[in-house]
Amino acid sequence: MSNLFDLTGKVALITGSSKGIGKAIAEEMARQGAQVVISSRKADVCQAVADSINSELADKPGGAISIPAHVGHKEALQQLVDKTLAKLGKIDILVCNAAVNPYYGPMKDMPDEAFEKVLGINIQSNHWLAHMVLPEMVARRDGVILVISSVGGLRGSDSLGAYCISKAADVQLVRNLAVEYGPHNIRVNAISPGLVRTDFARALWENPAILAERTSGDPLRRIGEPQEIAGSAIYLASAAGSFTTGQNIVVDGGSTIT
Repeated sequence: MSNLFDLTGKVALITGSSKGIGKAIAEEMARQGAQVVISSRKADVCQAVADSINSELADKPGGAISIPAHVGHKEALQQLVDKTLAKLGKIDILVCNAAVNPYYGPMKDMPDEAFEKVLGINIQSNHWLAHMVLPEMVARRDGVILVISSVGGLRGSDSLGAYCISKAADVQLVRNLAVEYGPHNIRVNAISPGLVRTDFARALWENPAILAERTSGDPLRRIGEPQEIAGSAIYLASAAGSFTTGQNIVVDGGSTIT
C-alpha cells in the first residue's frame, strides 16, 4: 500500500480507447505503470494512440499495444480477449467504455434497429466482455471491472431515452457482477460522467452560448475534461479502491445535486 495508485505490472483492457474518456483512462493508467490495450474499431487510430503512449513512456514501466475490435460482434470481443491474453498473459483491469447513441429525439419515433443497437452495444457487449475476462480473473482471485455509465442513467430524458435506459442498466449490471464475483476478490464498479469535453457531447460544448447555458446551474459552472474521469478510474482500479465494489461514482461537476 506504499503507493495507493500504482498500477505497475497490471494489464488493462479498455474499449473505446482511441479517443475521449477511454483514451484518457488508457493514458493515465499507462502513466501509473500499467500495460494498456487500446481498442476501438479502426486499427490505424488505435495504433496511433498506442504509439503516442509508448513514445511518452519509453523509459518507464507503462506501455500500450493496439488490438482493434468491434464491440457489437461477440466473436470480435472473444478475439480481443484471446489476443490480449496471448500477448500480455492476463487481464487485471477491464474498462467497458465503448457506447453509442444513434438517435436523438422522443422514444416514440425511435426506429427498432436504433433501439436494439443501443441496448446491444451499451449493455449486451459489456455483459459479454465481462464474462469473457472473468474466468481468468477468478482463477487468479484478482481483478477489476469498470463500466463507464452516465448521469443520463440517473434521470429521464425527452431526447436520449434509450441511451439513458442503457446507462441505468449498466449500473445494475455492475451491482449484479459485484455480488456474484466479490467472493472471488473481484471488484466491479461504474463511473457516471456528466458533461465532458468529448466528441460524443460536442453539440453541447462547441458553442460557447450553449455551453454557458448548459452549465449555468451546475455548482462548478463548467464542463469536465476526460482526464477528470480518468482519475476516478485510477482510484477504482488501484489499491486505493480495494474496498470499493458495486458502486457508481458520479463525476459531474455537481449537476445531479441541483
